[in-house]
Amino acid sequence: MRGFSRFFGKELQEIARTWRLFVLPGIMLFFAVSGPILAKMTPELLTSLTTSQPGVVIKLPEPTYVDAYVQWAKNLSQLVVFALLIVSGGIVAAERTTGTAVLVLTKPVSRAGFVVAKFLAQSGLVVVATLVGTTVTWGVTFAVFGKAPPAKLFEAAGTWLAFAILLLSITLLLSCALSTIAAAGTAILVYFAILLASAWGPAVRWSPAGLVGAPMNVVMAQPGEVGWPLATCVALTGVFVLAAIAVFNRQEL
Repeated sequence: MRGFSRFFGKELQEIARTWRLFVLPGIMLFFAVSGPILAKMTPELLTSLTTSQPGVVIKLPEPTYVDAYVQWAKNLSQLVVFALLIVSGGIVAAERTTGTAVLVLTKPVSRAGFVVAKFLAQSGLVVVATLVGTTVTWGVTFAVFGKAPPAKLFEAAGTWLAFAILLLSITLLLSCALSTIAAAGTAILVYFAILLASAWGPAVRWSPAGLVGAPMNVVMAQPGEVGWPLATCVALTGVFVLAAIAVFNRQEL
């Protein structure tokens, strides 16, 4: 992959100097701070609302750190996933549309190096944002509830991260073939297809569909095996990156 290291460094600098540094990490940081506070306040808010309704009584259990962890797992598996797919739709397509890819590839950078550098730089952003967000969630949870065992929280974030990188590799492939909007839209449809597959037992046991509900299962200490889902997730991530390279090699720029 000729020119990979130099172009990879350029991608990291671009992330650090542009809006990409703030969008996805900013969304995750917002949920990391607000999630534990919302988990703590929700029962009180519901109780205060029912006091104005005579005869209506709602009894809720006292919130714990688990509720904060559940809130983080939900945000990752829902809103953050959509943000990731939308932001990553133009990872290659935007460069093709603006003609930047042509300028880059006239220099000593191979097409494979171009694609892999894009993927690894974006993956690095997701990894760092997830680590920071999970750490902030743990800290705020501890401050709010006075107790926050970190193991389950970080394990749940790790299973989500593997799934997120797989979705990123799918979006990378789509971005090599389609426009930014089409790539993001198709990636969201693929995500919904995986969600549907997660209702089928064999898919949950043997495919990445088993990672859809894994973060929630981990934080709630529910049984679930993620060995095969993680293994197939890693394998398919590699397949999609290789497919993205093959598609990009055939693109006329």
